[in-house]
Amino acid sequence: MKRYEKFADAIAELIRSGVLGPGQRVPSVRYASQTYGVSPSTVFQAYYLLERRGLIRARPRSGYFVNTHAPSPLAEPATSEPARDSTEVDVSELVFSVLDSIKDPNTVPFGSAFPSPLLFPLPRLARSLARAAREMDPRLVVTDMSPGNPQLRRQIALRYSVGGLVVPMEELLITNGALEALNLCLQAVTEPGDLVAIEAPAFYACLQVLERLKLKAVEIPVHPRDGIDLDALAQALARYPVKACWTMTSFQNPMGATLPPAKKQALVELLRSHQVPLIEDDVYAELYYGQHAPKPAKAFDTDGLVMHCGSFAKSLAPGYRVGWVAAGRYAQKVERLKLMTSLCPSMPAQAAIADYLQHGGYDRHLRRLRYALEEQQHAMLAAIARHFPAQTRVSQPTGGYFLWLELPEQTDSLKLFQLALAQGISLAPGPIFSATRRFRHCIRLNYGSPWTEASETAMQTLGRLVRSL
Repeated sequence: MKRYEKFADAIAELIRSGVLGPGQRVPSVRYASQTYGVSPSTVFQAYYLLERRGLIRARPRSGYFVNTHAPSPLAEPATSEPARDSTEVDVSELVFSVLDSIKDPNTVPFGSAFPSPLLFPLPRLARSLARAAREMDPRLVVTDMSPGNPQLRRQIALRYSVGGLVVPMEELLITNGALEALNLCLQAVTEPGDLVAIEAPAFYACLQVLERLKLKAVEIPVHPRDGIDLDALAQALARYPVKACWTMTSFQNPMGATLPPAKKQALVELLRSHQVPLIEDDVYAELYYGQHAPKPAKAFDTDGLVMHCGSFAKSLAPGYRVGWVAAGRYAQKVERLKLMTSLCPSMPAQAAIADYLQHGGYDRHLRRLRYALEEQQHAMLAAIARHFPAQTRVSQPTGGYFLWLELPEQTDSLKLFQLALAQGISLAPGPIFSATRRFRHCIRLNYGSPWTEASETAMQTLGRLVRSL
């Protein structure tokens, strides 16, 4: 074992034995270095390792603390099975019936698609909006409509470059949220009746887009940790005339899976060999836990086949509806499609986010947001372990704010949804995440809201309802 691993095990034993209890501060880097006779670098490496294990977490300017909630002992869900054939998509009525029923603000929002607005710096954003509106050059309101505010595009390009990815500004197009970017990308490379490879389970908005554009789905299994099954995708590409592949490569919704870097590279190479474009839905990219952001599949693209779609809706400003796409070789076609449809997003909203990225402390906000989400994840995992049947399986993603639960086989998640709603609790039932309405005994839960006594009570109620079914 390396020195930092030995030191990490020593601290872990103190936590397991109760010497360091939940919420207690672990020795500072300086104190640990002096007391244990190791270098500060060794202490940092050990603490990073303990963070990845879920035993401790850093607090800004305060040090490292023992996590309040231990990681869940429950097993992870099984990898989904491949679909036997391509299928027409017809899920909108089911999705709308679920979404319409969870709009009550008094409902515990485990079924929501967004984190709590309380986690976002909305007052600071409002100041950026006011300043941007005052200083906006009237001529730019017309000239910058497409491809979007140049300052915002420059800031996005800079964030790509920090991650080691060079994206030319002329490839970037600002859109009305990521959903418009994804719609435009799909329209750029398909015609009605075409086949699109998607994940199973997949985010229900993906299914609705396919349904609206009259496209057929080829469902590809997803591993709860490592993402889309490349062997199954290769078989589908050999069997079907697939025109595009739409996938979330990091913190996939609903499972939370993230493809390892080597697998992302293999995905890009596989699609390149078939000349199939990849539409990369990466809206949760900034919500990673730990020290390093995962690289997108776009980082391995040498042919311009990857269209990388992002958004500020999940990390900064949900109501501003500002997203973007780095569209590779399809940039001009995507831009022209946008000009033919919505023209441009709100110019003041674009200018406000550009101002905030430059002056508002975005990275500081993101660190706080990630810490909050990780702690809330631990709280929900611990509640599942306490209140749900022992046969329950649950994902443990390293980012985002969703958990995918595989409940005992006989559980009907649509019935559970109705029973929970009657108790003031929302959840997302499994069938809305499949073109073939599979995953009937699965649910997605959102831990993106601050954990309260009401959250704990709701989890206890859900566990009781699952047992009753």
